[in-house]
Amino acid sequence: MTNTTDPASHQPGTPPPAIEVRGLGFAWQKAQPTLHFPDFTLPQGEHLFVHGPSGTGKSTLLSLLAGMLQPAEGHVHLQGTDLYRLKTRARDRFRADHLGVIFQHFNLVPYLTARGNATLPCRLSARRRDLTEPGAGPEAERLLASLAIPEDHWHRKVNRLSIGQQQRVAAARALIGAPGIILADEPTSALDTDNRDRFLDLLLELADRHATSVLFVSHDHTLASHFHHHLELGGSHG
Repeated sequence: MTNTTDPASHQPGTPPPAIEVRGLGFAWQKAQPTLHFPDFTLPQGEHLFVHGPSGTGKSTLLSLLAGMLQPAEGHVHLQGTDLYRLKTRARDRFRADHLGVIFQHFNLVPYLTARGNATLPCRLSARRRDLTEPGAGPEAERLLASLAIPEDHWHRKVNRLSIGQQQRVAAARALIGAPGIILADEPTSALDTDNRDRFLDLLLELADRHATSVLFVSHDHTLASHFHHHLELGGSHG
């Protein structure tokens, strides 16, 4: 694996980086070799593209950064917090308060509307609810409009929306409440080139408004030009 970012030391008196990874390793089973990830630092407000073919650990890395898997070794610091020094409940609370996650298959709640899915993080996190102005509902509608979801679709259940519309609802859900970090796992894989590029431009533009850092995982290296930094995962590990 090759680190193509420029790791930066955290200087006293400056804000901590959005993400800092050191010595990170993971094994699905004790008998299997440990999968090692490169060290990297992502400054707050900047964006990182993580690329690699299937089987190189892209989704595993994202799950480790989200606190969903337990590493075998190493450290993950998110906005100055040592993620794996937190107990499970505190780690879940940190994720709800500070992370927006866009899953490859979106993981929208099918019985909720587009607006209901977009406001969901504010029901789970008082912090993110308090950071919406003037409130979760109006903020969700502003995001949906910014992401080109027509107003007459806001109250439709998400299973009645197109794939592209569902993807943009998932982005609105991740962005609401100004989380410090967005983690995105292959969210454009089902889109054609025009819709893919339009979605990326919208996502990064909205993230920039709130100085939100984005870590975007994809096997499609043609997307790299949208991002400040690049991280290449390679080798034969899965």
